[in-house]
Amino acid sequence: MNPAIAPSIAFIGLGVMGGPMARNLAAAGFRLAVFDQLPAAVQRLSDTSCHPAGGPADAARDADVTITMLPTTHEVREVLLGSGGAARAMRANGLVIDMSTGSAVESDALARDLRAIGLRHLDAPVGRSPREAVSGKLLVMAGGDATDVEEARPLFEAMADTIVHVGPSGSGIRLKLVNNYMSMVTMVLTGEALMFAAKLGLDRRTVVDVLSTTAAGRGQLLTNFPRKVLAGDITPDFPLRMGYKDLNLALDLAASVGAPLGLGAYAREMYALAKSWGRSEQDCTAMLLLLEDIAHLPHDEAADS
Repeated sequence: MNPAIAPSIAFIGLGVMGGPMARNLAAAGFRLAVFDQLPAAVQRLSDTSCHPAGGPADAARDADVTITMLPTTHEVREVLLGSGGAARAMRANGLVIDMSTGSAVESDALARDLRAIGLRHLDAPVGRSPREAVSGKLLVMAGGDATDVEEARPLFEAMADTIVHVGPSGSGIRLKLVNNYMSMVTMVLTGEALMFAAKLGLDRRTVVDVLSTTAAGRGQLLTNFPRKVLAGDITPDFPLRMGYKDLNLALDLAASVGAPLGLGAYAREMYALAKSWGRSEQDCTAMLLLLEDIAHLPHDEAADS
């Protein structure tokens, strides 16, 4: 897809992420008709080659590609298939690329409904922040047919520096939700840890400096998990039994100073289950295997030895 012979593109949803994404597509030479329910969002692109549209159908009239970047999948469905929707205004066999973060189940249904009227669909949510949206260095996690992902790649390259074809339809939004789950929970965990330290009278700068050098602060996915459980090694560098002991000590201390550690209380219950599942002497990273046991998921036999 060479910008010189680029398809006609509709871009719907020009918020804090979508606006810069559309701007970068225009800067790369692609022809865009843009729409947002807020006129001010469209006006912010008045210094670009983007053509302002009067509605979703107007933006997508004879479009080869429609990109949506909206808050929810319900809104995506409305702008595509609702009254005055974009989908039926597109060219036959057009490609819909939903880059929003929404419901995986609703996205599956939307993909089926679009295919039923002769359109193709990619779920391709983005990662990173508004800063990367502006600089064109987003992460795209695409789910769908490989040929459709390759067709869309030049568009993605105008907005992102990392493009991953995650798998078949629905895979992109599922990975995005896994990522956001991990991100939001670690927000709470980081907040709990810093609050706990403050309750104990520790200097915050020192706490941040020290935790930035430990596996706790740097993240288990980048430190212990790759060299232990993900490498098939659960011989105990630090066993789950000792993790349970240390969690109890930390929670007792937190209780004595009135520090609420909700995630810690949940984690202690998980560690307590290690004994019943025969894993208390395994490495702490075997928590992954314990959770897979509870979820009735298979795991690598090499890791479970």
